Amino acid sequence: MDSMKKAISFRRKLEFIKRGQFGEESNHAVADYNEIRLSSREWMGTVLLGAGLSGGVAWIFYRHPFAVLAFACAGFAFPAIRRKQLLLKRKAQLKIQFKQLLSAISSSLSAGRSVESAIRESLNDLRLLYPDASALIIRELEMMVRRMDNGESIESAFIGFARRAHVEEISQFADIFVICKRTGGNLVQVVRRTTLLIQEKLDIDQDLQVLLAQKKFESKVLAVAPVVFVAVMAWSAPDYMLPLYEGTGHLIMTGSLLLLWICRLWIQTIMDIKV
Repeated sequence: MDSMKKAISFRRKLEFIKRGQFGEESNHAVADYNEIRLSSREWMGTVLLGAGLSGGVAWIFYRHPFAVLAFACAGFAFPAIRRKQLLLKRKAQLKIQFKQLLSAISSSLSAGRSVESAIRESLNDLRLLYPDASALIIRELEMMVRRMDNGESIESAFIGFARRAHVEEISQFADIFVICKRTGGNLVQVVRRTTLLIQEKLDIDQDLQVLLAQKKFESKVLAVAPVVFVAVMAWSAPDYMLPLYEGTGHLIMTGSLLLLWICRLWIQTIMDIKV
């Protein structure tokens, strides 16, 4: 009976490999971490906020209703920016939680457990760190356990997780894990070594983000400071600023805004450091 189960399991793995179906989820409702949808209220609030900020900047630099209306239309681009911010935040949370998962797996493997048992034990350990059942890594581990209970392989579950996560560290771990399982290598030693290397990389990335946090805040202050300065000058010395709101003054204001925008993009490019 046991030999028959092993034969069926081995044949199922071969079918996955031949058809290239490793990692495809049976449940199509699972989350793709590269996709996020704003609710109607969130979308409308983001548009209004973006329109208000853009219109306010236009009024400060142009003092013309048509310029305010034109800039306010930029509010419709803010939901895309907001979605990108939420995606980056969610992936950052997933990286931190995945680091905790690697620590739990490494501890279980060091205790002599198999990989499958280590995954189940890691779920219990991480539930203590993340009591909220909606935590990303908790949902993923619960899905892995359910798939293993349904007879699917652990490598299929990891590849499915990596394909949906779109996180380099998770993809690297899943690829090494699957290759080791297929080639029959020392899985425990390879997983333990890979876990250590990925943990070090995540630690460096986390330390780097902490070091850059203050610089990012300073860059935001520097981006807002010229707008505040122009607004204060226009309010306190309107006669002095009047030439900038007439004739060629509009060109000067437009050039200033373009320069500020280019500087902002340049700073963001400098701050975007990949480990």
